Amino acid sequence: MAMAKLIYSGITSLDGYIADRKGNFDWSAPDEEVHTFINRNEGLLGTFLLGRHMYDVMVWWETLPLADESPAMQDFARIWKEADKVVYSTTLDAVSSTRTRIERSFDPEAVRQLKETADRDISVAGPVLASHAIKAGLVDEFHVYVMPMIVGGGKQFLPDDVRLRVELLEERRFASGVVYLRYRNRS
Repeated sequence: MAMAKLIYSGITSLDGYIADRKGNFDWSAPDEEVHTFINRNEGLLGTFLLGRHMYDVMVWWETLPLADESPAMQDFARIWKEADKVVYSTTLDAVSSTRTRIERSFDPEAVRQLKETADRDISVAGPVLASHAIKAGLVDEFHVYVMPMIVGGGKQFLPDDVRLRVELLEERRFASGVVYLRYRNRS
C-alpha cells in the first residue's frame, strides 16, 4: 500500500491571499463548475486536518439545510460529513461535527504516522496549520484555485520563509476565470 499524500488545498486571490485585510473571503465562493471540480478532488480524501479558525468556517457544512442548495453544495456537504476530521486547537472544548476529534498541538510525527497508515489521502486546511506542515516537510501536493481577484493584502495562502521546489502536475482553466494548479513538492 502506498503512503497517503498530505495535500494543502485552497482558494486564493491572484496576489496569494485567502482572505482580505478585513478577513473577508466572500469573493472566493466558487461557482457550480469550479465547486463540482473541487468536490472531485476533495471526495478522494479520507481526513481533513483543520486549525480552529478553519474548523469554525467549515463546520457550517454539518448543518447546512440542503433542500434548496445546488448539487455541488449538496455533494460537498456529503463529502464533509463522511470524512474524518482532526481539529488542532488549544481552546476548543468540544466539536459539533461527526467523525471529528481534537488535538491540542500539531505533532509532525503523528501526521507522518497518519500518512503511513491512512488508506486515502489527507488534506491540511488553513494557512496557519498548513505552514506547520509545510515547514515540517509533510506536504506532498499543493492544490491552488486562483480566483480572478486581487485583494491587496490579508491572510496569505503560503507562509513566508519557506523555499520549496515544486513541479506542476495539472492545470485547468474555468469559464469564470478561475485557474486550478496542482503541484508536487519536489524538495
